Amino acid sequence: MSLPFLIAVFVFSYLPLYGWSYAFFDYHAGMHLKDCVFVGLKFFRSMVDNPVSRGEILRVLTNTFAMSFLGILVSPLPVIFAIFLMEIKSKHLRGPIQTLTTLPNFISWVLVYSVAWSIFSVEDGFLNRFLMATHIISTEINFFASTDHVWLTMLGYSLWKTLGWSAIMYIAAITAIDAEQYEAAMVDGAGRFQCMWHITVPGILPTYFVLLLLSIANFLNSGMEQYYLFQNPLNK
Repeated sequence: MSLPFLIAVFVFSYLPLYGWSYAFFDYHAGMHLKDCVFVGLKFFRSMVDNPVSRGEILRVLTNTFAMSFLGILVSPLPVIFAIFLMEIKSKHLRGPIQTLTTLPNFISWVLVYSVAWSIFSVEDGFLNRFLMATHIISTEINFFASTDHVWLTMLGYSLWKTLGWSAIMYIAAITAIDAEQYEAAMVDGAGRFQCMWHITVPGILPTYFVLLLLSIANFLNSGMEQYYLFQNPLNK
């Protein structure tokens, strides 16, 4: 029964690895690979022989490591959000909050950039107009052209987009905790925060560590769309 899935994995994950062989040839579009000159590691060496290329590789790796590390650093935030969200007893309040925080995950980064532009742009940005109208600043601030705190800025956009969606797994883990534990704790005199700390947090820690290991395994894949859309010649 597993044979079709093994065949699918082989066809889509292993068979395309044949394309790696093109890296060792001086390939030109339209030619057969056997007619191209074998150059060995020439193109791999060219990436590190040039000081400019080495600098670019180092810059990309630095940004990738920084953003991935910051993502892991703030990984407890969805846990905290899920716990406090489940502590809201009013379903009429909890439902809209969960919906509004989950919806951004389904918005493309193109639309996120459009929203950010309408808020932070120099010409038509709401924030600049508000700060100018209240005489807090005398000249507009070009937020998109600034390289100051760009890692934190990008992290903020990412958190806004993914916080609600990331909390869903933890909400499911919380609902799976036996309600009798809370009842027994309250009978013994435990308060609301004591129940959260001694029952809810230990109950969702296994889920948190599984997702944390998955995110660490995905360390080098910090996304591309977000940074591609927000980059410009001044902050690149």
